Amino acid sequence: MNGKDMTEADDKAGQAQSLVLVTGPSGAGRSTALRVLEDLGYEPIDNLPLSLIPRLLEGPPIQRPLALGIDVRNRDFSVAGLIELIDRLTASPDTHPEVLFLDCRPDELIRRFGETRRRHPLAPSEEPALGVQSEIDLLVPIRARANVLIDTSDLSPHDLKAEIARWFDRAAGGRLAVSVQSFSYKRGAPRGLDLMFDCRFLRNPHWEDRLRALDGRDQAVVDYITEDPRFPEFFARVRDLLLFLLPAQVAEGKSHVAIGFGCTGGQHRSIAVAEKMAKELAEAGWQVSKRHRELERRSAGSATAQGDRA
Repeated sequence: MNGKDMTEADDKAGQAQSLVLVTGPSGAGRSTALRVLEDLGYEPIDNLPLSLIPRLLEGPPIQRPLALGIDVRNRDFSVAGLIELIDRLTASPDTHPEVLFLDCRPDELIRRFGETRRRHPLAPSEEPALGVQSEIDLLVPIRARANVLIDTSDLSPHDLKAEIARWFDRAAGGRLAVSVQSFSYKRGAPRGLDLMFDCRFLRNPHWEDRLRALDGRDQAVVDYITEDPRFPEFFARVRDLLLFLLPAQVAEGKSHVAIGFGCTGGQHRSIAVAEKMAKELAEAGWQVSKRHRELERRSAGSATAQGDRA
């Protein structure tokens, strides 16, 4: 697909009303997400009854995209009703809906309710833990329908803002947003990946004393990995596959694609490959963001330790 085809695809999508349905368990960050989306140019509406959403969308589309906050506090909320609404909006040529599901670990949700002393909407007279687990179980079918799933467990409000901007910032004119991420298989694959590639077969800098403390952004590590005889063909095949698939994602109407590269520790091989692939895709004209999950965890841990010592 050339630039003209991409523009035509964008124009076609632009004729429909764009909207993001923001949902997830209570305490996961829905209010923060709506404020971020408002800053990005969306028209936010929170707790609109499900039955009123079709009426809101009657008539020609408005210029601003909509961000609709939906949770169990909505007056006529039901899982079946929300899934029916998602199916209805998806089938309509007049709307371009996306579901943003903000996820969070139960223990972190319980901690947040404890800090704020809020009552859980599903267990107002009981311990928050009961409401947290009930709501997580209730929302499983909706979570499975999410276009974008963000786990906020370890994200600060600033990190959440950056993550939402990666997916929903329309300043680039509606172009496909490509997120290239590195991760450690020990901690599990990041949620929400569309494509995932295993780098564990490449030679491992961890076993070299001079490289162990470095990471995949350091040139010595990059040289060590790219000197693996299997690297050139692996990288070329993955790059060519992505350059074939990304235009197809545009034609399908997707606005974002998340690509993950994993290795054992998430420090060397996955980072080096992700960095190099992000550069190649950017040079090919794609809008690319990078995230190195394990480096972020390490940085957050160091900041916490420094704060404790202070």
